[in-house]
Amino acid sequence: MLENLRQQDPELTDAIDSELLRQRVGLELIASENIVSLPVLEALGSVLTNKYAEGYPGKRYYGGNEFIDLVETMAIERAKALFGAEHANVQPHAGSPANLAAYFALAEPGDKIMAMDLSHGGHLTHGSPVNFSGKLFDFVPYGVSRDDERIDMEEVRALAQREKPRVIVAGYTAYPRTIDFAAFADIAREVGAYLLVDMAHIAGLVAAKVHPDPVPHADVITSTTHKTLRGPRGGMILCRQDDRLRPDSKRTLAQRVDSAVFPGMQGGPLEHVIAAKAVAFGEAMQPEFADYQQAVLDNARELAAALQDQGFRVVSGGTDNHLVLLDLTPFGIFGQEAVARLDEVGLHTNMNMIPYDTRKPRDPSGLRLGTPALTTRGLTADDMTQVAGLIARTLRQPDETEKQAIAAEVRELAEAYPIYDELI
Repeated sequence: MLENLRQQDPELTDAIDSELLRQRVGLELIASENIVSLPVLEALGSVLTNKYAEGYPGKRYYGGNEFIDLVETMAIERAKALFGAEHANVQPHAGSPANLAAYFALAEPGDKIMAMDLSHGGHLTHGSPVNFSGKLFDFVPYGVSRDDERIDMEEVRALAQREKPRVIVAGYTAYPRTIDFAAFADIAREVGAYLLVDMAHIAGLVAAKVHPDPVPHADVITSTTHKTLRGPRGGMILCRQDDRLRPDSKRTLAQRVDSAVFPGMQGGPLEHVIAAKAVAFGEAMQPEFADYQQAVLDNARELAAALQDQGFRVVSGGTDNHLVLLDLTPFGIFGQEAVARLDEVGLHTNMNMIPYDTRKPRDPSGLRLGTPALTTRGLTADDMTQVAGLIARTLRQPDETEKQAIAAEVRELAEAYPIYDELI
Protein backbone atom coordinates (compact mmCIF):
# COMPACT_ATOMS: atom_id res chain seq x y z
CA MET A 1 0.00 0.00 0.00
CA LEU A 2 2.95 2.36 0.56
CA GLU A 3 5.33 1.38 -2.24
CA ASN A 4 5.71 4.94 -3.58
CA LEU A 5 6.23 6.40 -0.13
CA ARG A 6 8.68 3.62 0.71
CA GLN A 7 10.84 4.57 -2.26
CA GLN A 8 10.62 8.31 -1.58
CA ASP A 9 10.92 8.32 2.22
CA PRO A 10 11.82 4.95 3.76
CA GLU A 11 12.44 6.45 7.20
CA LEU A 12 8.89 7.80 7.43
CA THR A 13 7.49 4.58 5.97
CA ASP A 14 9.24 2.58 8.67
CA ALA A 15 7.49 4.70 11.31
CA ILE A 16 4.10 4.07 9.69
CA ASP A 17 4.84 0.35 9.44
CA SER A 18 5.73 0.29 13.12
CA GLU A 19 2.48 2.02 14.04
CA LEU A 20 0.51 -0.48 11.94
CA LEU A 21 2.25 -3.31 13.79
CA ARG A 22 1.51 -1.68 17.15
CA GLN A 23 -2.17 -1.47 16.29
CA ARG A 24 -2.27 -5.06 15.06
CA VAL A 25 -0.51 -6.77 17.99
CA GLY A 26 -1.78 -4.59 20.86
CA LEU A 27 -5.25 -3.96 22.26
CA GLU A 28 -6.64 -0.44 22.04
CA LEU A 29 -8.62 0.40 25.17
CA ILE A 30 -8.70 4.17 24.74
CA ALA A 31 -12.36 5.22 24.76
CA SER A 32 -11.85 7.96 22.15
CA GLU A 33 -10.16 5.70 19.58
CA ASN A 34 -11.44 3.25 17.02
CA ILE A 35 -10.37 1.43 13.86
CA VAL A 36 -11.64 2.80 10.54
CA SER A 37 -12.48 0.72 7.49
CA LEU A 38 -10.33 0.47 4.39
CA PRO A 39 -12.84 2.57 2.37
CA VAL A 40 -12.43 5.37 4.93
CA LEU A 41 -8.64 5.11 4.60
CA GLU A 42 -8.90 5.21 0.81
CA ALA A 43 -11.02 8.37 0.90
CA LEU A 44 -8.51 9.99 3.26
CA GLY A 45 -5.71 9.26 0.81
CA SER A 46 -7.59 10.47 -2.27
CA VAL A 47 -6.83 13.31 -4.69
CA LEU A 48 -9.42 15.45 -2.92
CA THR A 49 -6.57 16.63 -0.69
CA ASN A 50 -5.35 18.72 -3.66
CA LYS A 51 -8.38 21.02 -3.80
CA TYR A 52 -9.06 24.31 -2.04
CA ALA A 53 -12.78 24.80 -1.43
CA GLU A 54 -13.37 27.81 0.81
CA GLY A 55 -17.08 28.42 1.23
CA TYR A 56 -19.93 25.95 0.93
CA PRO A 57 -21.42 23.85 -1.89
CA GLY A 58 -22.59 26.18 -4.63
CA LYS A 59 -20.96 29.17 -2.90
CA ARG A 60 -17.20 28.69 -3.25
CA TYR A 61 -14.45 31.30 -3.51
CA TYR A 62 -12.37 29.09 -5.84
CA GLY A 63 -13.22 27.62 -9.22
CA GLY A 64 -13.19 23.96 -10.15
CA ASN A 65 -15.27 22.73 -7.23
CA GLU A 66 -18.15 21.04 -9.01
CA PHE A 67 -17.11 17.55 -7.87
CA ILE A 68 -16.04 18.75 -4.44
CA ASP A 69 -19.56 20.13 -4.06
CA LEU A 70 -20.98 16.67 -4.81
CA VAL A 71 -18.77 15.07 -2.17
CA GLU A 72 -19.51 17.62 0.56
CA THR A 73 -23.24 17.56 -0.21
CA MET A 74 -23.20 13.77 0.17
CA ALA A 75 -21.60 14.12 3.58
CA ILE A 76 -24.11 16.79 4.65
CA GLU A 77 -27.17 14.86 3.50
CA ARG A 78 -25.95 11.60 5.03
CA ALA A 79 -25.25 13.29 8.36
CA LYS A 80 -28.72 14.82 8.38
CA ALA A 81 -30.35 11.50 7.49
CA LEU A 82 -28.29 9.50 9.97
CA PHE A 83 -29.20 11.71 12.93
CA GLY A 84 -32.51 13.18 11.78
CA ALA A 85 -31.12 16.71 11.95
CA GLU A 86 -32.43 19.77 10.15
CA HIS A 87 -28.97 21.12 9.31
CA ALA A 88 -25.42 19.76 9.24
CA ASN A 89 -22.02 21.36 8.85
CA VAL A 90 -19.29 18.80 8.12
CA GLN A 91 -16.36 21.20 7.78
CA PRO A 92 -14.94 21.41 11.36
CA HIS A 93 -11.48 19.92 11.44
CA ALA A 94 -12.02 18.38 14.90
CA GLY A 95 -14.28 18.42 17.93
CA SER A 96 -12.60 21.40 19.60
CA PRO A 97 -13.10 23.81 16.66
CA ALA A 98 -16.65 22.49 16.34
CA ASN A 99 -17.26 23.55 19.94
CA LEU A 100 -15.63 26.92 19.38
CA ALA A 101 -17.85 27.57 16.35
CA ALA A 102 -20.94 26.51 18.32
CA TYR A 103 -20.08 28.89 21.16
CA PHE A 104 -19.63 31.76 18.71
CA ALA A 105 -22.97 30.92 17.04
CA LEU A 106 -24.83 30.95 20.37
CA ALA A 107 -23.01 33.47 22.56
CA GLU A 108 -20.70 36.45 22.71
CA PRO A 109 -17.27 36.44 24.39
CA GLY A 110 -17.75 36.96 28.11
CA ASP A 111 -21.19 35.34 28.17
CA LYS A 112 -21.95 32.78 30.85
CA ILE A 113 -21.96 29.09 29.87
CA MET A 114 -22.69 26.11 32.11
CA ALA A 115 -20.80 22.86 31.49
CA MET A 116 -19.42 19.80 33.26
CA ASP A 117 -16.36 20.34 35.43
CA LEU A 118 -13.23 18.85 33.84
CA SER A 119 -12.42 16.78 36.90
CA HIS A 120 -15.93 15.28 36.88
CA GLY A 121 -15.84 14.22 33.24
CA GLY A 122 -15.96 17.41 31.20
CA HIS A 123 -13.73 18.27 28.25
CA LEU A 124 -11.04 20.94 27.95
CA THR A 125 -13.37 22.91 25.68
CA HIS A 126 -16.02 22.95 28.41
CA GLY A 127 -14.37 25.81 30.25
CA SER A 128 -10.90 24.76 31.30
CA PRO A 129 -8.91 27.91 32.18
CA VAL A 130 -5.99 26.75 30.01
CA ASN A 131 -8.28 26.37 26.96
CA PHE A 132 -9.79 28.98 24.63
CA SER A 133 -13.20 28.23 26.14
CA GLY A 134 -12.18 29.29 29.62
CA LYS A 135 -10.35 32.33 28.29
CA LEU A 136 -13.19 33.62 26.10
CA PHE A 137 -16.31 32.79 28.09
CA ASP A 138 -17.47 32.83 31.71
CA PHE A 139 -17.95 29.14 32.49
CA VAL A 140 -19.96 27.91 35.46
CA PRO A 141 -19.17 24.24 36.18
CA TYR A 142 -21.57 21.58 37.38
CA GLY A 143 -20.55 18.10 38.48
CA VAL A 144 -21.65 14.78 39.89
CA SER A 145 -22.83 13.87 43.38
CA ARG A 146 -20.31 12.47 45.85
CA ASP A 147 -22.57 9.60 46.85
CA ASP A 148 -23.32 8.01 43.46
CA GLU A 149 -21.02 9.95 41.07
CA ARG A 150 -23.94 10.75 38.78
CA ILE A 151 -25.39 14.08 37.63
CA ASP A 152 -28.13 15.37 39.93
CA MET A 153 -30.47 17.19 37.56
CA GLU A 154 -32.12 19.09 40.41
CA GLU A 155 -28.73 20.53 41.34
CA VAL A 156 -28.17 21.45 37.68
CA ARG A 157 -31.56 23.16 37.64
CA ALA A 158 -30.84 25.12 40.82
CA LEU A 159 -27.46 26.24 39.46
CA ALA A 160 -28.99 27.30 36.15
CA GLN A 161 -31.75 29.26 37.86
CA ARG A 162 -29.20 31.08 39.97
CA GLU A 163 -26.61 31.76 37.25
CA LYS A 164 -28.90 32.31 34.22
CA PRO A 165 -26.36 31.12 31.62
CA ARG A 166 -26.59 31.95 27.93
CA VAL A 167 -25.75 28.34 27.02
CA ILE A 168 -25.97 25.01 28.85
CA VAL A 169 -23.64 22.26 27.64
CA ALA A 170 -24.54 18.58 28.04
CA GLY A 171 -22.03 15.94 26.97
CA TYR A 172 -18.73 14.80 28.36
CA THR A 173 -15.45 13.03 27.80
CA ALA A 174 -15.37 10.78 30.86
CA TYR A 175 -18.90 10.21 32.16
CA PRO A 176 -19.97 6.55 32.01
CA ARG A 177 -23.71 7.06 32.31
CA THR A 178 -26.50 8.02 29.91
CA ILE A 179 -27.51 11.66 29.64
CA ASP A 180 -31.07 12.88 30.19
CA PHE A 181 -31.28 15.31 27.29
CA ALA A 182 -34.99 15.98 27.87
CA ALA A 183 -34.26 17.14 31.43
CA PHE A 184 -31.44 19.39 30.21
CA ALA A 185 -33.78 20.85 27.57
CA ASP A 186 -36.44 21.59 30.19
CA ILE A 187 -33.90 23.45 32.32
CA ALA A 188 -32.61 25.41 29.32
CA ARG A 189 -36.15 26.50 28.46
CA GLU A 190 -36.84 27.49 32.07
CA VAL A 191 -33.87 29.87 32.18
CA GLY A 192 -33.93 31.07 28.56
CA ALA A 193 -30.69 29.35 27.58
CA TYR A 194 -29.58 27.49 24.50
CA LEU A 195 -28.91 23.77 24.91
CA LEU A 196 -25.65 22.67 23.30
CA VAL A 197 -24.96 18.93 23.30
CA ASP A 198 -21.40 17.70 22.80
CA MET A 199 -21.94 14.10 21.69
CA ALA A 200 -18.38 13.47 20.53
CA HIS A 201 -18.06 10.28 22.56
CA ILE A 202 -21.53 8.86 22.04
CA ALA A 203 -22.32 9.81 18.43
CA GLY A 204 -22.15 6.21 17.21
CA LEU A 205 -24.38 5.05 20.05
CA VAL A 206 -26.87 7.80 19.23
CA ALA A 207 -26.84 6.95 15.52
CA ALA A 208 -27.60 3.32 16.36
CA LYS A 209 -30.38 4.36 18.77
CA VAL A 210 -28.85 2.57 21.75
CA HIS A 211 -28.42 5.83 23.68
CA PRO A 212 -30.89 8.67 24.32
CA ASP A 213 -31.11 10.97 21.30
CA PRO A 214 -30.20 14.67 21.72
CA VAL A 215 -31.53 15.80 18.34
CA PRO A 216 -35.15 16.45 19.41
CA HIS A 217 -33.98 18.46 22.42
CA ALA A 218 -30.81 20.40 21.56
CA ASP A 219 -30.43 23.67 19.70
CA VAL A 220 -26.94 22.74 18.53
CA ILE A 221 -25.05 19.44 18.63
CA THR A 222 -21.31 19.12 18.16
CA SER A 223 -19.39 15.93 17.61
CA THR A 224 -16.25 14.32 16.41
CA THR A 225 -16.58 11.84 13.58
CA HIS A 226 -14.23 9.20 15.01
CA LYS A 227 -14.65 7.58 18.45
CA THR A 228 -17.83 5.48 18.51
CA LEU A 229 -18.90 6.81 15.10
CA ARG A 230 -15.88 5.01 13.62
CA GLY A 231 -15.04 7.56 10.96
CA PRO A 232 -11.98 9.71 10.23
CA ARG A 233 -10.61 12.13 12.79
CA GLY A 234 -12.70 15.25 12.31
CA GLY A 235 -15.73 17.17 13.55
CA MET A 236 -19.26 18.18 12.61
CA ILE A 237 -22.11 20.34 13.86
CA LEU A 238 -25.83 19.58 13.72
CA CYS A 239 -28.47 22.16 14.55
CA ARG A 240 -32.01 23.36 14.17
CA GLN A 241 -32.71 25.46 11.10
CA ASP A 242 -34.38 28.26 13.07
CA ASP A 243 -33.54 29.96 16.36
CA ARG A 244 -36.17 29.19 19.02
CA LEU A 245 -34.90 31.96 21.33
CA ARG A 246 -34.63 34.60 18.62
CA PRO A 247 -37.23 33.69 15.99
CA ASP A 248 -37.19 37.21 14.53
CA SER A 249 -33.41 37.28 14.01
CA LYS A 250 -32.27 38.27 10.53
CA ARG A 251 -30.11 35.14 10.36
CA THR A 252 -31.27 31.63 11.13
CA LEU A 253 -29.44 29.49 13.64
CA ALA A 254 -28.12 27.34 10.78
CA GLN A 255 -26.73 30.42 9.05
CA ARG A 256 -24.98 31.53 12.23
CA VAL A 257 -23.43 28.09 12.70
CA ASP A 258 -22.17 28.04 9.12
CA SER A 259 -20.69 31.53 9.32
CA ALA A 260 -19.04 30.69 12.66
CA VAL A 261 -17.22 27.80 10.95
CA PHE A 262 -16.42 29.72 7.75
CA PRO A 263 -15.28 32.45 7.64
CA GLY A 264 -15.41 32.72 11.41
CA MET A 265 -12.65 30.29 12.34
CA GLN A 266 -11.61 28.12 9.39
CA GLY A 267 -10.54 28.69 5.81
CA GLY A 268 -10.36 25.85 3.34
CA PRO A 269 -12.10 22.65 4.46
CA LEU A 270 -10.31 19.31 4.29
CA GLU A 271 -12.34 17.73 1.53
CA HIS A 272 -10.50 14.39 1.60
CA VAL A 273 -11.51 14.11 5.27
CA ILE A 274 -15.08 15.19 4.43
CA ALA A 275 -15.22 12.42 1.83
CA ALA A 276 -14.10 9.95 4.50
CA LYS A 277 -16.82 11.32 6.80
CA ALA A 278 -19.36 10.63 4.06
CA VAL A 279 -18.10 7.05 3.81
CA ALA A 280 -18.40 6.59 7.57
CA PHE A 281 -21.91 8.06 7.66
CA GLY A 282 -22.90 5.62 4.93
CA GLU A 283 -21.44 2.73 6.91
CA ALA A 284 -23.35 3.86 10.00
CA MET A 285 -26.61 3.64 8.06
CA GLN A 286 -26.19 -0.11 7.55
CA PRO A 287 -28.14 -2.53 9.80
CA GLU A 288 -24.95 -4.17 11.09
CA PHE A 289 -23.84 -0.85 12.60
CA ALA A 290 -26.60 -1.08 15.21
CA ASP A 291 -25.42 -4.60 16.07
CA TYR A 292 -21.90 -3.27 16.46
CA GLN A 293 -22.96 -0.50 18.83
CA GLN A 294 -24.98 -2.89 20.97
CA ALA A 295 -21.88 -5.07 21.20
CA VAL A 296 -19.86 -1.99 22.29
CA LEU A 297 -22.30 -1.51 25.17
CA ASP A 298 -22.34 -5.20 26.08
CA ASN A 299 -18.54 -5.33 26.11
CA ALA A 300 -18.26 -2.20 28.26
CA ARG A 301 -20.67 -3.57 30.86
CA GLU A 302 -18.89 -6.92 30.95
CA LEU A 303 -15.52 -5.21 31.23
CA ALA A 304 -16.72 -3.04 34.12
CA ALA A 305 -18.11 -6.07 35.97
CA ALA A 306 -14.93 -8.10 35.39
CA LEU A 307 -12.74 -5.24 36.62
CA GLN A 308 -14.83 -5.00 39.78
CA ASP A 309 -14.27 -8.72 40.29
CA GLN A 310 -10.54 -8.02 40.03
CA GLY A 311 -10.73 -5.53 42.92
CA PHE A 312 -11.01 -2.24 41.03
CA ARG A 313 -13.41 0.49 42.07
CA VAL A 314 -15.41 1.46 39.00
CA VAL A 315 -16.58 5.07 39.13
CA SER A 316 -20.40 5.29 39.50
CA GLY A 317 -20.50 1.53 39.97
CA GLY A 318 -20.61 0.62 36.29
CA THR A 319 -21.34 2.02 32.84
CA ASP A 320 -24.26 2.71 30.49
CA ASN A 321 -22.13 3.59 27.49
CA HIS A 322 -18.81 2.68 25.85
CA LEU A 323 -16.42 3.76 28.59
CA VAL A 324 -15.33 2.58 32.01
CA LEU A 325 -13.67 4.91 34.51
CA LEU A 326 -11.46 3.25 37.12
CA ASP A 327 -10.29 4.52 40.49
CA LEU A 328 -6.73 3.16 40.82
CA THR A 329 -6.37 4.08 44.47
CA PRO A 330 -7.04 0.53 45.78
CA PHE A 331 -4.06 -0.66 43.72
CA GLY A 332 -1.70 1.95 45.19
CA ILE A 333 -0.83 3.23 41.73
CA PHE A 334 -1.71 6.39 39.81
CA GLY A 335 -2.52 7.24 36.23
CA GLN A 336 0.86 8.00 34.71
CA GLU A 337 2.56 4.86 35.98
CA ALA A 338 -0.49 2.72 35.18
CA VAL A 339 -0.54 3.84 31.54
CA ALA A 340 3.20 3.22 31.20
CA ARG A 341 2.97 -0.30 32.64
CA LEU A 342 0.02 -1.21 30.45
CA ASP A 343 1.76 0.18 27.34
CA GLU A 344 4.70 -2.14 28.01
CA VAL A 345 2.51 -5.22 27.56
CA GLY A 346 0.46 -3.88 24.63
CA LEU A 347 -2.62 -2.63 26.52
CA HIS A 348 -3.18 0.99 25.51
CA THR A 349 -5.18 3.26 27.83
CA ASN A 350 -5.25 6.84 29.09
CA MET A 351 -4.99 8.33 32.56
CA ASN A 352 -7.95 10.40 33.67
CA MET A 353 -9.17 12.39 36.64
CA ILE A 354 -12.03 10.94 38.66
CA PRO A 355 -14.73 12.94 40.48
CA TYR A 356 -13.35 14.78 43.53
CA ASP A 357 -9.84 13.70 42.59
CA THR A 358 -7.21 15.03 44.98
CA ARG A 359 -4.42 14.60 42.43
CA LYS A 360 -3.36 16.74 39.46
CA PRO A 361 -4.33 16.11 35.80
CA ARG A 362 -0.74 15.18 34.91
CA ASP A 363 -0.87 12.18 37.25
CA PRO A 364 -4.49 11.62 38.31
CA SER A 365 -6.10 8.83 40.32
CA GLY A 366 -8.03 7.33 37.43
CA LEU A 367 -7.79 5.34 34.25
CA ARG A 368 -10.27 5.63 31.38
CA LEU A 369 -11.02 2.55 29.29
CA GLY A 370 -13.32 1.99 26.32
CA THR A 371 -14.57 -0.81 24.11
CA PRO A 372 -15.14 0.71 20.61
CA ALA A 373 -11.84 -0.47 19.09
CA LEU A 374 -11.93 -3.86 20.80
CA THR A 375 -15.45 -4.40 19.46
CA THR A 376 -14.48 -3.35 15.95
CA ARG A 377 -11.80 -6.05 16.03
CA GLY A 378 -14.46 -8.60 16.98
CA LEU A 379 -13.81 -9.17 20.67
CA THR A 380 -16.97 -10.23 22.50
CA ALA A 381 -18.32 -9.99 26.02
CA ASP A 382 -16.76 -13.39 26.70
CA ASP A 383 -13.30 -11.88 26.09
CA MET A 384 -13.73 -9.05 28.59
CA THR A 385 -12.95 -11.25 31.60
CA GLN A 386 -9.58 -12.06 30.08
CA VAL A 387 -8.91 -8.40 29.24
CA ALA A 388 -9.77 -7.36 32.81
CA GLY A 389 -7.47 -10.05 34.18
CA LEU A 390 -4.61 -8.86 31.97
CA ILE A 391 -5.07 -5.30 33.21
CA ALA A 392 -5.14 -6.36 36.84
CA ARG A 393 -2.09 -8.63 36.52
CA THR A 394 -0.13 -5.82 34.88
CA LEU A 395 -0.95 -3.29 37.58
CA ARG A 396 -0.04 -5.67 40.42
CA GLN A 397 3.68 -5.09 39.77
CA PRO A 398 4.57 -8.37 38.06
CA ASP A 399 8.19 -9.49 37.79
CA GLU A 400 9.87 -9.54 34.39
CA THR A 401 8.89 -13.15 33.66
CA GLU A 402 5.24 -12.50 34.43
CA LYS A 403 5.31 -9.28 32.42
CA GLN A 404 6.59 -11.16 29.37
CA ALA A 405 3.86 -13.77 29.86
CA ILE A 406 1.21 -11.05 29.97
CA ALA A 407 2.58 -9.41 26.81
CA ALA A 408 2.51 -12.76 25.02
CA GLU A 409 -1.10 -13.33 26.07
CA VAL A 410 -2.08 -9.85 24.88
CA ARG A 411 -0.48 -10.47 21.51
CA GLU A 412 -2.13 -13.89 21.21
CA LEU A 413 -5.55 -12.37 21.92
CA ALA A 414 -4.95 -9.56 19.43
CA GLU A 415 -3.84 -11.96 16.73
CA ALA A 416 -7.03 -13.98 17.24
CA TYR A 417 -8.91 -10.87 16.03
CA PRO A 418 -6.70 -9.52 13.22
CA ILE A 419 -7.02 -6.10 11.63
CA TYR A 420 -5.65 -4.63 8.39
CA ASP A 421 -4.27 -7.86 7.00
CA GLU A 422 -4.77 -6.24 3.58
CA LEU A 423 -2.13 -3.63 4.41
CA ILE A 424 0.65 -6.11 5.07
